Amino acid sequence: RRSGQYTMNHDHSKKTPDGASFDRSGSQDSLDELSMDDYWKELENIHETRGNNHEDRVAIVVKEPDEGELEEEWLKEAGLSNLFGESSGDSQESVVFLSTLTRTQKAAVEKRVETVTQTMRKKNKQYQIPDVRDIFRLQNDSKGKVYDENEPSTAKTSENKNETQDETKDPKFSLGTDDQKSPLEDMQFPDTDINLEISFAEQAANLKDSSVGKMCKGGGGDTLLPNFRLPKDKTGTTKIGDLAPQDMKKVCSLALIELTALYEILGTEFKQQKAVKIKTKDSGLFGVPLSVLLEQDQKKVPGTKIPLIFQKLIAQIEEATLETEGLLRIPGVAARIKSLCQELEAKFYEGTFNWENVKQHDAASLLKLFIRELPQPLLTVEYLKAFQDVQNLPTKKQQLQALNLLVLLLPEANRDTLKVLLEFLQRVIDHRDKNKMTLKNVAMVMAPNLFTFHGLGSKTIEQSEFVMAAGTANVMRFLIQYQKLLWTIPKFIVNQVRKQNTESQKKEKKDKAMKKLLKKMAYDREKHEKQEKTPNDADVPQGVIRVQAPHLSKVSMAIQLTEELKAGDIVARFLSQKSGNVQTLKKEEVFLYEIGGNIGERCLDDDTYMKDLYQLNPNAEWVIKSKQS
Repeated sequence: RRSGQYTMNHDHSKKTPDGASFDRSGSQDSLDELSMDDYWKELENIHETRGNNHEDRVAIVVKEPDEGELEEEWLKEAGLSNLFGESSGDSQESVVFLSTLTRTQKAAVEKRVETVTQTMRKKNKQYQIPDVRDIFRLQNDSKGKVYDENEPSTAKTSENKNETQDETKDPKFSLGTDDQKSPLEDMQFPDTDINLEISFAEQAANLKDSSVGKMCKGGGGDTLLPNFRLPKDKTGTTKIGDLAPQDMKKVCSLALIELTALYEILGTEFKQQKAVKIKTKDSGLFGVPLSVLLEQDQKKVPGTKIPLIFQKLIAQIEEATLETEGLLRIPGVAARIKSLCQELEAKFYEGTFNWENVKQHDAASLLKLFIRELPQPLLTVEYLKAFQDVQNLPTKKQQLQALNLLVLLLPEANRDTLKVLLEFLQRVIDHRDKNKMTLKNVAMVMAPNLFTFHGLGSKTIEQSEFVMAAGTANVMRFLIQYQKLLWTIPKFIVNQVRKQNTESQKKEKKDKAMKKLLKKMAYDREKHEKQEKTPNDADVPQGVIRVQAPHLSKVSMAIQLTEELKAGDIVARFLSQKSGNVQTLKKEEVFLYEIGGNIGERCLDDDTYMKDLYQLNPNAEWVIKSKQS
């Protein structure tokens, strides 16, 4: 195969003088020993720069956790800390949350509650310690229904409870805890389609249980990257940034549980690392925490989400031209980088730094230095190991699913900065004909900058250096190649959030009704009845939605839903009006939002079929606004 490849590609598969191979066709990127040269050279450059540039630096100590500590931390991050400890009596909210979980997600939670419970019993903490079976008994029979705390004999009469709960079951939210046992459901999707409708861990469990699991094994990087794609979802694709913060918080909790379940089903241990806090710089550019940088940058440019120095270095590299051969691979001169660093620290914010003196390769070296010098890695201490472990998952599809969940788990500042970096790297690769930097080469050069982290000491890389190098370069390729897919929130997670919201609202309604009964205030009841008779949209007939744009226009529109009507059509219809300040708006500035009902707020993509979405969330309001307002 090797010789065939060279004869076919002899015109553009050459060797550059320093031994790095390149290949013009991005899709044919495969890892081999030759291209690993770039990785080792980059590592050498990093050591050289570090030697010259940095005196003693503080390493972040990764703390060896006590028994049960990791699990306790995990439950806190998953939003389930009130299942144990002092607040364990108030676990109603958690019960609502647990009721929306899939079979595999429940197993992951169960395992950790069990460990924490045992540890607490050993330590004999004076808290009320729930039995893990009690927590789940209330759901295991009722398949995702929520019990009512007000009923005295809940646990004993779970069978009767089933009957009374039947009317609260919402068929739209079947998370398929049972229907997922057959792999056929997943088989409707071609192999390169990413199924976002069914939990990734459930898909993995189905594959494991069936003969289908034997296909496309081997996560190694020697094969071509498949052309993965997302099938169209009629209710709209949800991207990171489309949801309101309170729903995004739920997404993160679910992503953590889902990722853990996925890793466990695939036989890879999922362990978050815990960093011990260290003293970091509270001003400057290099070696400053992202949050501190953004805080100082937002004083200069309100609302900025990416550090200004990071943006400026990328702009500086692009200003020259992305066609420069060996861009990102050829380092700047170490001594010059050091003095530029010092000069930038002194003059960047004053605006007196002279950018004309910065050569393109120096700017690229400074960009990589910035990433390496962050006091905590861009991929975070907590998840760096989980990102590295993606290489151990059996199939490429599962590797992609794991990366999707990991991106959701990153703090916002890290995620936004990573996105800007990956978009820039893709633009470099787009010029590979000229700059000779293919996906493979760029991944090789960038992997050591993102994955070998100074604060964790260098032991991690030296233990199994070659395997680790090839693996992280492979994960880097995935991050660049599939970045558009990775910033999508899987539909099954959005549906779980919708279900949680619905169940919480039901409980709130019940509580309110109970309070009203207890008060027995006739005046209140009469007032309530009057309100009931005159709802705002009583004039809106069936199959018609009212669309408002309070920030932009006084006019609201009544829109008849049809099978083909999309969100983009409604925005276009709104923009064709000439009222208010509508005429000054551009199409890409305004979006239709789904607000309330079973979601906090969700920005809709133009291809969302409104009738399908209306059926999923009939109580929502529909508002047109810009992303800022």
